[in-house]
Amino acid sequence: MAYLKQSTPKATGRTHLSMAEGYYDKERGHTRTKSLEPFGYLDELEKTYEDPIAHFQQVVDEYNREAEQEDAEYTIIAKKNQKLEKNTSNRKNFGYIVIMKLYYELGLDQFLLNRQRRKTKIEFNTSSIMKLLIISRILAPGSKKRAFDRKSRYFDFEKEDAFGLADVYRALSFYAAIDTDIQVQIHNRITKRHGRNLDFIYYDVTNYYFEIDKDDGLRVKGVSKENRKSPIVQMGLAMDADGLPVSYEVFAGNESEKLHLRPMVLELHNRYECGRVIVVADSAQNTGNNVYYLDEGKQWYVFSQSIRGGSDDFKKYVTGEDGYVWYGDEYKRKSTVNRRKIKVDFDRKDGTTHKKTVWIDQRQIVFYSEKYAVRSRTKREAALKKAGRIINDPSAYTRATSYGALKYVMNVGVDDETGELKAAKGTPCYNLDQIREDEKYDGYYALVTNLFNDGEGKHNFSDGEIIDIYRGLWRIEDTFKVSKEEIATRPVFLSREDHIRAHFLTCYISLVIIRLIQKYTNNEYSPEELVEAMNSISCSGESENLFLFDYRSDVSDALGDAFGIDFTQMRHTRQAIKKLLGDAKKD
Repeated sequence: MAYLKQSTPKATGRTHLSMAEGYYDKERGHTRTKSLEPFGYLDELEKTYEDPIAHFQQVVDEYNREAEQEDAEYTIIAKKNQKLEKNTSNRKNFGYIVIMKLYYELGLDQFLLNRQRRKTKIEFNTSSIMKLLIISRILAPGSKKRAFDRKSRYFDFEKEDAFGLADVYRALSFYAAIDTDIQVQIHNRITKRHGRNLDFIYYDVTNYYFEIDKDDGLRVKGVSKENRKSPIVQMGLAMDADGLPVSYEVFAGNESEKLHLRPMVLELHNRYECGRVIVVADSAQNTGNNVYYLDEGKQWYVFSQSIRGGSDDFKKYVTGEDGYVWYGDEYKRKSTVNRRKIKVDFDRKDGTTHKKTVWIDQRQIVFYSEKYAVRSRTKREAALKKAGRIINDPSAYTRATSYGALKYVMNVGVDDETGELKAAKGTPCYNLDQIREDEKYDGYYALVTNLFNDGEGKHNFSDGEIIDIYRGLWRIEDTFKVSKEEIATRPVFLSREDHIRAHFLTCYISLVIIRLIQKYTNNEYSPEELVEAMNSISCSGESENLFLFDYRSDVSDALGDAFGIDFTQMRHTRQAIKKLLGDAKKD
């Protein structure tokens, strides 16, 4: 039976309250005590409770009453036509226990509480609020107010007076001030528990829009990847070779994403003390500055190379048959090492920059895939259909809504002020030269790298291995898809910059947790399937102490097996649920 334990160490002289239980240790041959739940220091608890000892004695008594009922049989008497009382919400989610298990595995609970005690005078529990924000971000994305209003859906947040909505917003400022330290904490825990493969760093940038009319310091109109006119914030994300996020940064919507790759790589080296890595990114990062400074910094890179935007000599090399080796009937590749000129920005002493042409050695790998060719043709056919509609009625489209199709149309202009399309001189028609030019490169793909195949050393890669490394970039693109669809990072309903940065931090932690859940379940299920299962693992109260579960699937069984949680029981007592949640929080 549990009891209220009061301990007062001589070193501190402070009395600590906890719920403990005695048991007989067969190996040692005597009775021992184990702690069931810490309540806190008496002097701190007195700030919240008039009589902390009496209050927590009641908590222990309730625990013991529920424990006695744990294995009892229940007879439930129900009235046939009984009606629900107004504003009744009797359903609770239990699938969030998986998220909690990883939250504690990452050490975030103790980390936040330690920072809170050392650095602030905050009295509410910052870890509890972070838990609510992450659970809500994964299982029920929405505003911070919506998360707060629905917190009683989870067993951990049944106490109405634990924290208020104003505390949630105050906590955001606290999180924003330590966002980098939290990233380091997560990295260290992942490295300790799972290991980190930082041989490859995949990097990409996306943007998130805001439903506001005017720009501010961070939310600024820029080049939206979705062709939206709303102000945006950009997020650069780095991912390791196993598909787990490593680091992120948030920057203004009007800044060039090309300027953020090198600082992030440098920051990763300083922060995580990783060795030489291979940076993998799409053609947006394939700039003279990035290529030169990564090379000079003794870092490797694998970037995609635009063929349609390349020089005439490069296009002839790609489409010329010389040098290709066929692998089957639908795939071929070749490579060469070129010495080529690039333009690089160099700093002057007065803080300005000047461009200089430098020579570099670079390995170019090109390949053709019939599968890619079919994909390109299908994509262009859709664009041509839209081009036909533009030709018939240019005024029905704008620069944004005509994206991808306008290059196939002649004699149609764009109003600089409104962005609307309008007929220009001549009759609108298809641009046949552009169509024929694009058809030449269907199925071709090109990569550039400073990894050379010299036949020796750990980092010697064949053409096929370089291509496989680059193909891993789809994982980061998928991660952005998850961030926008599964955890609904956008649109963001916040205005203060520190609150926005805290929002992206909670989204980053949610991404890490979703990817870890996938890792624990052997990557057999999509994020959508996992989120749906965790949302469905819910229960309704049949009585004050008994809850009925009504969902079981292959996914819930896989989650249970992976995390050691029994999701197969039709009924659980409140005591059993509390015990399972308590066990999940043991780091």
